[in-house]
Amino acid sequence: MRRSLFPYLVLLPTLIFLFLFTYYPLFQSAMDSLYDSRLNSDTPPFAGLHNYVRLLQDNVFWRALLNNLAYILMTVIPGIVLALLLAVALWENTSLNRWLRTAFFFPMIIPLVSAATLWLFIFMPGMGLLDYYLAKLFGPMNNNYLGMSDSALIALSVIGVWKFAGYYMLFFLAGLQAIPASAREAATMEGASRTQTFFYITLPLLRPTISFVVTIALIYAITQIDHVSVMTQGGPNNATTVMLYYIQSLANDTHDLGKASAATFLTLVLLFGFSVMNLRVLERGAHYER
Repeated sequence: MRRSLFPYLVLLPTLIFLFLFTYYPLFQSAMDSLYDSRLNSDTPPFAGLHNYVRLLQDNVFWRALLNNLAYILMTVIPGIVLALLLAVALWENTSLNRWLRTAFFFPMIIPLVSAATLWLFIFMPGMGLLDYYLAKLFGPMNNNYLGMSDSALIALSVIGVWKFAGYYMLFFLAGLQAIPASAREAATMEGASRTQTFFYITLPLLRPTISFVVTIALIYAITQIDHVSVMTQGGPNNATTVMLYYIQSLANDTHDLGKASAATFLTLVLLFGFSVMNLRVLERGAHYER
C-alpha cells in the first residue's frame, strides 16, 4: 500500500500546481465565454455561443489569426533550422565551441521587453544599426521597418528567431550527443558521405527531439507578445496584431471579458490541435533508445 501511494504523493505538488494554474483557468475561461461578462457587471447574463458568433464576425479576429499563423511560419521554421545548424556546427566539445554555445544562448536570458527595446534602436529609421550598415552598401537609408504593414511582422519575426534559436540549439545538442557513435561509424564504413550520414542517420534519430522542439516553439510563437506591446502595439493597421495581443486588448481596452474568454478558448484549442498534429506527424516512425 505504501509503495503504491508513494508515486502519487511525489506527484501531488505538481498536480496541484497544474490544477490551480492550468486546468482551473482553462475551465474558467470556457465558462466565462458562455456569459456576456463585463468588468462593470456583477451578474453577467448567460449568452450561450453568442460570444463565439461575435468573435467569428470580427474582422480583427481573423486578421490576428492570420498574423499569428504567418508569425509561426516565420519564426518556428527558420528558428529550428538555424538551431539545428548551430548544434551541428558546435557539436564537438571544444573550448571555443563552449564559448560560442554560451554566446548563442545569451539572447534567451534577456527579457523579451529588454530585447524589444534593444531592437527598437536597430530598426530605427535612418539612424538605426540596420539602416547604418545598409547605407554603407546601398546609399542613404530611411526605412521605417516597424511602421510599414508589409515589413512590421517580418521585423518582429526576426526578433523571435534571434531570441529563441540558441535555446532550441541546446535541445538539439543534447539529442545529437545521445546518438550512438556506432551508428555514424557504421555509415562511414559503408561509404556514406557526411551529408548522407546527416540526412539518413542523424536526422531520423533526432525526430523525437525535433518533435519536442517544434511543440515548444509553437507555444512560444503564440504566447510571447511582449515585443508586440513594446514595439508596435499591434499596428500599423493591425498588421502585427496576434491572437494573444488581440485577447489582451479585448480584456483591457474594451472590458469585453466574454469575447476575450471565447478567443482564449479557441486559441488554446488551436494550440492543442497544432501540438497533437505535430506529435503525430513527426513522431511517426521515430526511434527511441531503450
